[in-house]
Amino acid sequence: MLKKFVEGDFHSYEEFVRNFKINVPPQFNFAYDVVDQIAEETPDRVALVWCDEKGDHRIIRFSEMKEYSDRVASFLTRVGIKKGDAVMLILKRRYEFWFALLGLQKVGAVAVPATHLLTAADIVYRNNAASVKMVIAVSDEDVIQHVEAAEQDSPTLQ
Repeated sequence: MLKKFVEGDFHSYEEFVRNFKINVPPQFNFAYDVVDQIAEETPDRVALVWCDEKGDHRIIRFSEMKEYSDRVASFLTRVGIKKGDAVMLILKRRYEFWFALLGLQKVGAVAVPATHLLTAADIVYRNNAASVKMVIAVSDEDVIQHVEAAEQDSPTLQ
């Protein structure tokens, strides 16, 4: 995979410093060009190991990253999110954050990651500063209350 974006073999540190260059294609999309490519070549390769403070854990393979990020991208497209739109993610430390992030990359939308500790006023400020079109939030009573309270003062939300 690296050879696709970096030219040359380097035999010394000095040669590396002098000649290293990353070749990024004009329409490069990390989700498609890296994650989905790895999923195609080695679908069972581990992409993410997630665990929480309660001891719950999950091993996520590249094939799953592709599948779930494709689902997120499809959903986002269906609800009208398009290239350049800002979408706030309030997902605590959930593995679903990565599916959402890659799905946003696939449609060309801009992720606005946010902490679950934001108040309604904090969310309003960020929504208006970034022209946020949508908020994707974890199902947590406090978070949902703050997001819903912020809606009326966030005119760019769809």
